[in-house]
Amino acid sequence: MAVPKELLLVLACPKCKGKIRYERKENRIVCARCRLMYPVLEGDIPDMLIDDAEKF
Repeated sequence: MAVPKELLLVLACPKCKGKIRYERKENRIVCARCRLMYPVLEGDIPDMLIDDAEKF
């Protein structure tokens, strides 16, 4: 499964409000500006909480 395209069109980084990209293979959402990776939970639900994001 994957995050629906319709959902990705309306999502933005909660920290900077910028564009995000979905990395399907790693099943995560990435904000290059903030250098944060947001996990995608079971059921293809993006966890867009800043406290749950990992830095890269």
